Amino acid sequence: MDADWNSSLEMEDEYEKFIKRMNPPRVDIDNESCKNATVIRKVDSANKHGILLEVVQLLTDLNLIITKAYISSDGGWFMDVFNVTDLDGNKLLDEGVLDYICKSLAAESYFMPTFRRTAEGGPATDFTSIELTGTDRPGLLSEISAVLTSLKCNVVNAEVWTHNMRAAAVMHVTDDTSGLGITDPERLSKIQELLCNVLKGNNKTREAKTMVSLRATHPERRLHQMMFDDRDYQRYDNDTTYEKHRPNVTVVNLYDKDYSVVTIRCKDRPKLLFDTVCTLTDMQFVVFHGHVDAEGPEAYQEYYIRHIDGFPVSSEAEKQRVIQYLEAAIERRVSEDLKLELCTKDRVGLLSDVTRIFRENSLSVTRAEVTTRGGKAINTFYVRDAAGNPVDAKTIDDIRQAIGQTILQVKGNSDCSKSPPQEPPTRFLFGSLFKSRSG
Repeated sequence: MDADWNSSLEMEDEYEKFIKRMNPPRVDIDNESCKNATVIRKVDSANKHGILLEVVQLLTDLNLIITKAYISSDGGWFMDVFNVTDLDGNKLLDEGVLDYICKSLAAESYFMPTFRRTAEGGPATDFTSIELTGTDRPGLLSEISAVLTSLKCNVVNAEVWTHNMRAAAVMHVTDDTSGLGITDPERLSKIQELLCNVLKGNNKTREAKTMVSLRATHPERRLHQMMFDDRDYQRYDNDTTYEKHRPNVTVVNLYDKDYSVVTIRCKDRPKLLFDTVCTLTDMQFVVFHGHVDAEGPEAYQEYYIRHIDGFPVSSEAEKQRVIQYLEAAIERRVSEDLKLELCTKDRVGLLSDVTRIFRENSLSVTRAEVTTRGGKAINTFYVRDAAGNPVDAKTIDDIRQAIGQTILQVKGNSDCSKSPPQEPPTRFLFGSLFKSRSG
Protein backbone atom coordinates (compact mmCIF):
# COMPACT_ATOMS: atom_id res chain seq x y z
CA MET A 1 0.00 0.00 0.00
CA ASP A 2 2.90 2.38 0.74
CA ALA A 3 4.24 1.81 -2.77
CA ASP A 4 0.84 2.65 -4.28
CA TRP A 5 0.63 5.79 -2.13
CA ASN A 6 4.11 6.96 -3.15
CA SER A 7 3.31 6.25 -6.78
CA SER A 8 0.14 8.32 -6.49
CA LEU A 9 2.04 11.25 -4.98
CA GLU A 10 4.62 11.09 -7.78
CA MET A 11 1.86 11.11 -10.40
CA GLU A 12 0.24 14.14 -8.73
CA ASP A 13 3.60 15.94 -8.68
CA GLU A 14 4.20 15.22 -12.38
CA TYR A 15 0.65 16.32 -13.18
CA GLU A 16 1.20 19.61 -11.32
CA LYS A 17 4.41 20.19 -13.30
CA PHE A 18 2.53 19.46 -16.53
CA ILE A 19 -0.18 21.97 -15.62
CA LYS A 20 2.50 24.56 -14.86
CA ARG A 21 4.07 24.03 -18.27
CA MET A 22 0.72 24.40 -19.98
CA ASN A 23 -0.34 27.38 -17.84
CA PRO A 24 2.86 29.15 -16.75
CA PRO A 25 2.56 32.16 -14.42
CA ARG A 26 2.29 35.47 -16.23
CA VAL A 27 4.74 38.10 -14.97
CA ASP A 28 4.68 41.76 -15.91
CA ILE A 29 7.17 44.41 -14.73
CA ASP A 30 5.97 47.98 -15.26
CA ASN A 31 8.08 51.10 -14.76
CA GLU A 32 5.58 53.51 -16.32
CA SER A 33 2.24 53.35 -14.48
CA CYS A 34 3.54 54.38 -11.02
CA LYS A 35 5.48 57.59 -10.47
CA ASN A 36 7.73 56.44 -7.64
CA ALA A 37 7.89 52.62 -7.79
CA THR A 38 8.31 49.65 -10.10
CA VAL A 39 5.13 47.59 -10.35
CA ILE A 40 5.50 43.80 -10.45
CA ARG A 41 2.42 41.76 -11.34
CA LYS A 42 2.18 37.99 -11.22
CA VAL A 43 -0.80 35.83 -12.19
CA ASP A 44 -0.48 32.14 -11.36
CA SER A 45 -2.67 29.21 -12.30
CA ALA A 46 -2.91 27.93 -8.72
CA ASN A 47 -3.19 29.35 -5.22
CA LYS A 48 -1.03 26.73 -3.57
CA HIS A 49 0.09 26.93 0.04
CA GLY A 50 3.20 29.09 0.34
CA ILE A 51 3.00 30.75 -3.07
CA LEU A 52 2.79 34.26 -1.58
CA LEU A 53 5.81 33.62 0.63
CA GLU A 54 7.83 32.49 -2.39
CA VAL A 55 7.28 35.84 -4.11
CA VAL A 56 7.84 37.97 -1.01
CA GLN A 57 10.97 35.98 -0.11
CA LEU A 58 12.43 36.50 -3.58
CA LEU A 59 11.86 40.27 -3.49
CA THR A 60 13.15 40.55 0.08
CA ASP A 61 16.30 38.56 -0.67
CA LEU A 62 17.05 41.07 -3.43
CA ASN A 63 16.90 43.86 -0.79
CA LEU A 64 13.86 45.46 -2.40
CA ILE A 65 11.43 47.62 -0.42
CA ILE A 66 7.76 46.72 -0.91
CA THR A 67 5.72 49.89 -0.52
CA LYS A 68 2.34 48.50 -1.60
CA ALA A 69 0.90 45.09 -2.34
CA TYR A 70 -2.41 43.61 -3.46
CA ILE A 71 -3.14 39.89 -3.19
CA SER A 72 -6.20 38.19 -4.61
CA SER A 73 -7.27 34.67 -5.57
CA ASP A 74 -10.39 33.82 -7.55
CA GLY A 75 -11.10 30.11 -7.46
CA GLY A 76 -7.81 28.38 -8.19
CA TRP A 77 -6.10 31.44 -9.68
CA PHE A 78 -3.74 33.63 -7.76
CA MET A 79 -2.72 37.22 -8.57
CA ASP A 80 -0.44 39.56 -6.70
CA VAL A 81 0.80 43.08 -7.42
CA PHE A 82 3.80 44.68 -5.70
CA ASN A 83 5.08 48.23 -5.82
CA VAL A 84 8.80 48.02 -5.10
CA THR A 85 11.87 50.25 -4.92
CA ASP A 86 15.54 49.76 -4.17
CA LEU A 87 16.97 50.65 -0.75
CA ASP A 88 17.36 54.29 -1.84
CA GLY A 89 13.70 54.60 -2.83
CA ASN A 90 14.34 54.48 -6.59
CA LYS A 91 12.65 52.44 -9.31
CA LEU A 92 14.38 49.28 -10.53
CA LEU A 93 16.26 50.05 -13.74
CA ASP A 94 18.94 47.35 -13.76
CA GLU A 95 17.99 45.02 -16.63
CA GLY A 96 19.83 42.11 -15.00
CA VAL A 97 17.75 42.41 -11.82
CA LEU A 98 14.51 42.83 -13.77
CA ASP A 99 15.30 39.79 -15.92
CA TYR A 100 16.14 37.72 -12.83
CA ILE A 101 12.85 38.66 -11.17
CA CYS A 102 10.87 37.88 -14.32
CA LYS A 103 12.48 34.48 -14.87
CA SER A 104 12.27 33.51 -11.21
CA LEU A 105 8.57 34.34 -10.91
CA ALA A 106 7.66 32.75 -14.25
CA ALA A 107 7.80 29.12 -15.31
CA GLU A 108 11.58 28.88 -14.91
CA SER A 109 11.21 29.39 -11.14
CA TYR A 110 10.06 25.80 -10.78
CA PHE A 111 13.33 24.56 -12.22
CA MET A 112 15.75 27.25 -10.96
CA PRO A 113 17.37 27.00 -7.52
CA THR A 114 15.87 29.31 -4.91
CA PHE A 115 17.93 32.42 -4.23
CA ARG A 116 20.14 31.95 -1.19
CA ARG A 117 22.69 34.15 0.52
CA THR A 118 25.63 31.75 0.51
CA ALA A 119 29.30 32.14 1.19
CA GLU A 120 30.78 33.96 -1.80
CA GLY A 121 27.66 33.01 -3.75
CA GLY A 122 28.76 29.36 -3.78
CA PRO A 123 26.70 26.19 -3.35
CA ALA A 124 25.58 25.01 0.06
CA THR A 125 28.29 22.29 0.13
CA ASP A 126 30.92 25.04 0.38
CA PHE A 127 30.00 25.60 4.02
CA THR A 128 28.55 23.90 7.07
CA SER A 129 25.35 25.34 8.52
CA ILE A 130 25.09 25.66 12.31
CA GLU A 131 21.77 26.48 14.01
CA LEU A 132 21.74 27.61 17.63
CA THR A 133 19.05 28.53 20.16
CA GLY A 134 19.41 29.34 23.84
CA THR A 135 18.99 31.93 26.59
CA ASP A 136 20.32 35.36 25.69
CA ARG A 137 22.97 37.01 27.84
CA PRO A 138 25.66 39.69 27.40
CA GLY A 139 28.74 38.38 25.63
CA LEU A 140 27.03 35.28 24.18
CA LEU A 141 28.01 35.97 20.55
CA SER A 142 31.59 36.60 21.66
CA GLU A 143 31.72 33.25 23.46
CA ILE A 144 30.24 31.39 20.47
CA SER A 145 32.68 33.07 18.07
CA ALA A 146 35.64 32.27 20.31
CA VAL A 147 34.69 28.59 20.46
CA LEU A 148 34.37 28.39 16.66
CA THR A 149 37.76 30.07 16.20
CA SER A 150 39.38 27.65 18.66
CA LEU A 151 37.89 24.78 16.66
CA LYS A 152 39.50 26.09 13.43
CA CYS A 153 36.19 27.28 11.98
CA ASN A 154 35.76 30.50 10.00
CA VAL A 155 32.35 32.23 10.10
CA VAL A 156 31.56 33.39 6.54
CA ASN A 157 27.89 34.28 7.03
CA ALA A 158 25.65 34.56 10.07
CA GLU A 159 22.30 35.92 11.23
CA VAL A 160 21.82 36.39 14.97
CA TRP A 161 18.51 37.47 16.56
CA THR A 162 17.52 38.00 20.18
CA HIS A 163 13.99 38.45 21.49
CA ASN A 164 12.29 38.13 24.83
CA MET A 165 15.43 36.81 26.60
CA ARG A 166 16.02 34.17 23.92
CA ALA A 167 18.72 34.03 21.24
CA ALA A 168 18.92 32.22 17.91
CA ALA A 169 21.56 32.09 15.19
CA VAL A 170 22.13 30.54 11.77
CA MET A 171 25.85 30.49 10.96
CA HIS A 172 27.69 29.29 7.87
CA VAL A 173 31.21 28.16 8.70
CA THR A 174 34.13 26.69 6.80
CA ASP A 175 37.33 24.91 7.74
CA ASP A 176 39.90 27.67 8.27
CA THR A 177 42.51 25.81 6.19
CA SER A 178 40.62 24.39 3.23
CA GLY A 179 37.90 27.05 3.07
CA LEU A 180 35.30 24.30 2.51
CA GLY A 181 32.46 22.89 4.56
CA ILE A 182 33.27 20.59 7.47
CA THR A 183 32.15 16.98 6.90
CA ASP A 184 34.07 14.89 9.47
CA PRO A 185 31.40 13.43 11.82
CA GLU A 186 33.69 13.40 14.86
CA ARG A 187 34.64 17.05 14.38
CA LEU A 188 31.02 18.07 13.82
CA SER A 189 30.02 16.26 17.00
CA LYS A 190 32.71 18.14 18.94
CA ILE A 191 31.56 21.50 17.52
CA GLN A 192 27.98 20.72 18.47
CA GLU A 193 28.89 19.61 21.99
CA LEU A 194 31.03 22.65 22.84
CA LEU A 195 28.54 25.15 21.40
CA CYS A 196 25.72 23.54 23.33
CA ASN A 197 27.72 23.94 26.55
CA VAL A 198 28.21 27.64 25.80
CA LEU A 199 24.51 28.14 25.10
CA LYS A 200 23.45 26.40 28.30
CA GLY A 201 25.71 28.52 30.49
CA ASN A 202 24.33 28.49 34.04
CA ASN A 203 20.70 28.34 32.90
CA LYS A 204 19.16 24.98 33.75
CA THR A 205 15.51 25.95 33.22
CA ARG A 206 15.44 26.42 29.42
CA GLU A 207 16.84 24.05 26.84
CA ALA A 208 19.67 24.98 24.47
CA LYS A 209 19.80 23.45 20.98
CA THR A 210 22.47 23.09 18.32
CA MET A 211 22.31 21.47 14.89
CA VAL A 212 24.97 21.16 12.19
CA SER A 213 24.41 20.13 8.57
CA LEU A 214 25.50 20.70 4.96
CA ARG A 215 21.91 21.51 3.97
CA ALA A 216 21.21 25.04 2.75
CA THR A 217 18.30 26.82 4.44
CA HIS A 218 16.88 30.31 4.19
CA PRO A 219 18.47 31.91 7.30
CA GLU A 220 15.72 34.39 8.19
CA ARG A 221 12.88 31.93 7.73
CA ARG A 222 14.75 29.39 9.84
CA LEU A 223 15.28 32.01 12.56
CA HIS A 224 11.52 32.62 12.70
CA GLN A 225 10.88 28.87 12.93
CA MET A 226 13.59 28.33 15.53
CA MET A 227 12.46 31.17 17.79
CA PHE A 228 8.84 30.06 17.46
CA ASP A 229 9.80 26.50 18.43
CA ASP A 230 11.76 28.00 21.34
CA ARG A 231 8.55 29.78 22.48
CA ASP A 232 10.04 33.27 22.38
CA TYR A 233 6.45 34.58 22.13
CA GLN A 234 5.94 33.88 25.84
CA ARG A 235 5.92 37.11 27.87
CA TYR A 236 7.50 37.98 31.19
CA ASP A 237 6.07 40.35 33.79
CA ASN A 238 9.27 42.42 33.84
CA ASP A 239 9.33 42.97 30.07
CA THR A 240 9.07 46.78 30.06
CA THR A 241 9.79 47.13 26.33
CA TYR A 242 6.78 45.06 25.31
CA GLU A 243 4.03 47.67 25.58
CA LYS A 244 6.29 50.36 24.11
CA HIS A 245 6.89 48.48 20.86
CA ARG A 246 3.76 46.34 20.73
CA PRO A 247 2.24 46.25 17.22
CA ASN A 248 -1.52 46.51 16.78
CA VAL A 249 -2.74 43.09 15.59
CA THR A 250 -6.42 42.09 15.38
CA VAL A 251 -8.21 38.96 14.16
CA VAL A 252 -11.93 38.84 13.33
CA ASN A 253 -14.05 36.24 11.57
CA LEU A 254 -16.33 36.94 8.59
CA TYR A 255 -18.76 34.11 9.09
CA ASP A 256 -20.74 34.76 5.91
CA LYS A 257 -17.54 34.42 3.84
CA ASP A 258 -15.70 31.82 5.98
CA TYR A 259 -12.62 34.03 6.23
CA SER A 260 -10.63 35.27 9.19
CA VAL A 261 -9.37 38.82 8.69
CA VAL A 262 -5.97 39.73 10.18
CA THR A 263 -5.05 43.41 10.36
CA ILE A 264 -1.65 44.73 11.43
CA ARG A 265 -0.66 48.31 12.17
CA CYS A 266 2.87 49.09 13.29
CA LYS A 267 5.93 51.19 12.51
CA ASP A 268 7.18 50.34 9.06
CA ARG A 269 10.61 48.81 8.47
CA PRO A 270 12.33 46.70 5.80
CA LYS A 271 11.30 43.03 5.63
CA LEU A 272 8.14 43.53 7.72
CA LEU A 273 6.00 41.92 5.01
CA PHE A 274 8.30 38.91 4.85
CA ASP A 275 8.11 38.46 8.63
CA THR A 276 4.30 38.42 8.74
CA VAL A 277 3.76 36.32 5.61
CA CYS A 278 6.42 33.83 6.75
CA THR A 279 4.65 33.41 10.09
CA LEU A 280 1.18 32.99 8.57
CA THR A 281 2.56 30.39 6.15
CA ASP A 282 4.31 28.40 8.87
CA MET A 283 1.08 28.51 10.91
CA GLN A 284 -0.53 26.69 7.97
CA PHE A 285 -2.70 29.60 6.79
CA VAL A 286 -3.42 30.46 3.15
CA VAL A 287 -3.81 34.14 2.22
CA PHE A 288 -6.70 34.52 -0.23
CA HIS A 289 -6.91 38.30 -0.34
CA GLY A 290 -4.68 40.99 1.07
CA HIS A 291 -3.74 44.65 1.01
CA VAL A 292 -0.46 46.18 2.20
CA ASP A 293 0.35 49.89 2.42
CA ALA A 294 3.79 50.92 3.67
CA GLU A 295 4.27 54.28 1.96
CA GLY A 296 4.19 56.24 5.22
CA PRO A 297 5.96 55.77 8.56
CA GLU A 298 3.25 53.33 9.69
CA ALA A 299 2.59 50.11 7.81
CA TYR A 300 -0.90 48.67 7.33
CA GLN A 301 -1.47 45.03 6.41
CA GLU A 302 -4.78 43.22 5.93
CA TYR A 303 -5.11 39.52 5.13
CA TYR A 304 -8.15 37.32 4.47
CA ILE A 305 -7.02 33.88 5.54
CA ARG A 306 -8.12 30.29 6.05
CA HIS A 307 -6.34 27.20 7.31
CA ILE A 308 -5.06 24.90 4.56
CA ASP A 309 -8.05 22.67 5.42
CA GLY A 310 -10.36 25.51 4.31
CA PHE A 311 -11.57 26.66 7.73
CA PRO A 312 -11.11 30.06 9.39
CA VAL A 313 -9.76 30.62 12.91
CA SER A 314 -11.93 28.41 15.08
CA SER A 315 -11.95 29.89 18.59
CA GLU A 316 -11.12 32.89 20.76
CA ALA A 317 -8.10 31.01 22.13
CA GLU A 318 -6.77 30.45 18.62
CA LYS A 319 -7.32 34.14 17.78
CA GLN A 320 -5.14 35.10 20.73
CA ARG A 321 -2.45 32.65 19.63
CA VAL A 322 -2.42 34.11 16.10
CA ILE A 323 -2.08 37.63 17.56
CA GLN A 324 0.67 36.54 19.95
CA TYR A 325 2.66 34.73 17.23
CA LEU A 326 2.43 37.65 14.79
CA GLU A 327 3.45 40.16 17.47
CA ALA A 328 6.55 38.09 18.22
CA ALA A 329 7.40 37.76 14.52
CA ILE A 330 7.25 41.54 14.08
CA GLU A 331 9.24 42.30 17.25
CA ARG A 332 12.12 39.90 16.51
CA ARG A 333 13.59 42.28 13.98
CA VAL A 334 12.71 45.55 15.76
CA SER A 335 15.64 47.31 17.39
CA GLU A 336 16.25 50.78 18.77
CA ASP A 337 19.78 49.82 19.78
CA LEU A 338 22.87 51.47 18.33
CA LYS A 339 23.74 50.21 14.84
CA LEU A 340 27.40 49.58 14.03
CA GLU A 341 28.69 48.61 10.59
CA LEU A 342 32.07 46.96 10.06
CA CYS A 343 33.65 46.65 6.62
CA THR A 344 37.15 45.27 6.21
CA LYS A 345 39.16 42.45 4.63
CA ASP A 346 37.90 39.10 5.89
CA ARG A 347 40.12 36.79 7.89
CA VAL A 348 39.81 33.84 10.25
CA GLY A 349 38.85 34.95 13.75
CA LEU A 350 37.61 38.39 12.72
CA LEU A 351 34.16 37.97 14.29
CA SER A 352 35.70 36.59 17.48
CA ASP A 353 38.06 39.57 17.83
CA VAL A 354 35.38 42.19 17.15
CA THR A 355 32.82 40.71 19.54
CA ARG A 356 35.52 40.24 22.20
CA ILE A 357 36.21 43.97 22.08
CA PHE A 358 32.47 44.61 22.41
CA ARG A 359 32.30 42.31 25.45
CA GLU A 360 35.36 43.86 27.10
CA ASN A 361 33.67 47.25 26.79
CA SER A 362 30.45 45.90 28.37
CA LEU A 363 28.41 45.91 25.16
CA SER A 364 25.73 43.34 24.41
CA VAL A 365 24.90 42.40 20.79
CA THR A 366 21.13 42.16 20.31
CA ARG A 367 21.16 41.47 16.57
CA ALA A 368 23.87 40.79 14.01
CA GLU A 369 24.26 40.12 10.31
CA VAL A 370 27.61 38.81 9.09
CA THR A 371 28.33 38.48 5.37
CA THR A 372 31.41 37.80 3.26
CA ARG A 373 31.63 39.09 -0.31
CA GLY A 374 34.70 39.06 -2.51
CA GLY A 375 37.03 38.52 0.43
CA LYS A 376 35.49 41.40 2.41
CA ALA A 377 33.61 41.12 5.68
CA ILE A 378 30.51 43.32 5.80
CA ASN A 379 29.03 43.03 9.28
CA THR A 380 26.18 44.85 11.04
CA PHE A 381 25.73 44.82 14.81
CA TYR A 382 23.01 46.28 17.03
CA VAL A 383 24.39 46.92 20.50
CA ARG A 384 23.42 48.19 23.95
CA ASP A 385 25.29 48.16 27.23
CA ALA A 386 25.26 45.04 29.40
CA ALA A 387 22.51 46.51 31.61
CA GLY A 388 20.23 47.03 28.62
CA ASN A 389 20.75 50.80 28.38
CA PRO A 390 21.88 52.93 25.41
CA VAL A 391 25.62 53.03 24.82
CA ASP A 392 27.41 56.23 25.81
CA ALA A 393 29.48 58.11 23.26
CA LYS A 394 32.80 57.64 25.08
CA THR A 395 32.48 53.84 25.02
CA ILE A 396 31.80 53.88 21.29
CA ASP A 397 34.73 56.22 20.72
CA ASP A 398 37.04 53.84 22.64
CA ILE A 399 35.80 50.86 20.62
CA ARG A 400 36.18 52.65 17.30
CA GLN A 401 39.71 53.70 18.15
CA ALA A 402 40.54 50.11 19.11
CA ILE A 403 39.04 48.63 15.93
CA GLY A 404 39.65 51.54 13.55
CA GLN A 405 37.56 54.64 12.82
CA THR A 406 37.27 53.81 9.12
CA ILE A 407 36.60 50.11 9.72
CA LEU A 408 33.75 50.53 12.24
CA GLN A 409 31.06 53.10 11.45
CA VAL A 410 28.18 54.26 13.64
CA LYS A 411 24.81 54.56 11.92
CA GLY A 412 21.79 56.60 12.98
CA ASN A 413 23.34 58.46 15.92
CA SER A 414 25.09 61.72 15.14
CA ASP A 415 26.60 62.09 18.63
CA CYS A 416 28.32 58.72 18.52
CA SER A 417 29.31 58.94 14.85
CA LYS A 418 31.44 62.07 15.29
CA SER A 419 35.09 61.17 14.90
CA PRO A 420 38.01 62.89 16.59
CA PRO A 421 40.28 64.75 14.15
CA GLN A 422 43.10 62.23 14.47
CA GLU A 423 43.46 58.58 15.46
CA PRO A 424 46.31 58.13 17.99
CA PRO A 425 48.50 55.28 16.61
CA THR A 426 48.90 53.70 20.03
CA ARG A 427 45.12 53.30 20.34
CA PHE A 428 44.70 51.69 16.91
CA LEU A 429 45.29 48.25 18.41
CA PHE A 430 42.84 46.25 16.37
CA GLY A 431 44.12 47.71 13.11
CA SER A 432 47.65 46.57 13.97
CA LEU A 433 46.37 43.16 15.00
CA PHE A 434 44.43 42.87 11.77
CA LYS A 435 47.40 43.82 9.59
CA SER A 436 49.71 41.36 11.31
CA ARG A 437 47.29 38.46 10.92
CA SER A 438 46.21 39.19 7.37
CA GLY A 439 49.63 40.00 6.01
